[in-house]
Amino acid sequence: MKASPEEQKAVAAPQNVAKAGSEVMANDNRIGGIDLKYLSLIILTFQNAILILSVRYTRTLEGKMYIATTAVVAAEVLKVLACVCILLYQRGSILRFAALFHEQVITNWTDTLKLSIPAILYTLQNNLQYVAVSNLDAATFQVTYQLKILTTALVSVLMLGKVLTRVQWTSLVILFVGVCMVQLQLQNPKAHKTGMTAAPLLAVTEAAKSAKNQNPVVGLIAVIISAFSSAVAGVYFEKILKGSAQVSVWMRNIQLGAFGTFIGLVGMQWNDGSQVAKNGFFYGYTNWVWFVIFMQAFGGLLVAVVVKYADNILKGFATSLAIVVSTVASLYIFPDFKLSLSFLAGSSLVISAVYLYGKFEYKKPAPVLPVSNSESSGK
Repeated sequence: MKASPEEQKAVAAPQNVAKAGSEVMANDNRIGGIDLKYLSLIILTFQNAILILSVRYTRTLEGKMYIATTAVVAAEVLKVLACVCILLYQRGSILRFAALFHEQVITNWTDTLKLSIPAILYTLQNNLQYVAVSNLDAATFQVTYQLKILTTALVSVLMLGKVLTRVQWTSLVILFVGVCMVQLQLQNPKAHKTGMTAAPLLAVTEAAKSAKNQNPVVGLIAVIISAFSSAVAGVYFEKILKGSAQVSVWMRNIQLGAFGTFIGLVGMQWNDGSQVAKNGFFYGYTNWVWFVIFMQAFGGLLVAVVVKYADNILKGFATSLAIVVSTVASLYIFPDFKLSLSFLAGSSLVISAVYLYGKFEYKKPAPVLPVSNSESSGK
């Protein structure tokens, strides 16, 4: 028998509700018709590339050298202030913002404390990088540190239940190899001559060259733990952002930035306290240094948006592409910088990995639609 119009409507109702819900969510994640997921990833790629070039440039300038730990603290403070301004604009008044802050940060303090975990893990990661780079040569450190690409994928699967296809796992391995080859390009003598070192801790890497008592085993253990702590911190933050729709990404950044500022101040006092006391917090600051701090703060906000609307694995692809982009740009910024075959091969692998990961993305099976009694009993 043919289903009655009422039965057909009853079957179609859940489908229409689901379709409408997905359309609303899709519209919420778009700006001017562009998916926030891809827009944020593209902006992050170029932001990282500009930041890499800017940091390298500031480390090659003659004159007073700024204290790196103060720049970290300044970036955290700037990030918090930016989020406060955004929320003030959204709420429309200081009183409304204060009420929201009191409700979500102070009253719900146990939820706020959750953000201390990624802040502590990021601090652990940074300190372990110091240990690793002090016990390994620069090339070994750069290659082993790229393990964070694979550890992030593994932690995403374990903590978030993310499903990756075999091709995607293969693309991650290809990305790992490609980034390593690109990083090795940046370890040649001409790269060092122009300030084109790839280490995230530039000053430490330079100082590590003269280290006499290196312990490679300690260095490898430190860099492996650092890669895992980076992965856990990033994925944990992603879980918090995606699991609490009632708290905006801007308020989460204020919470994370507050912990980051406190831990940054402790680290600054521990490592450079005497130098800061002697020369002042803003010693060596120039317009270029302020630009780097601004880009770091902007990058912190951008990473949160990427993690919210994409994920940490895609963030890894964006930062890897940024290394390639910044290296190509270095040909025009640093005249003595030359590309090698390892860079050309490595960048080709990185681009191929990006294509493969996006092309063979895991797709959830289509949901089984309910069948009416009349349809199941036959015509």
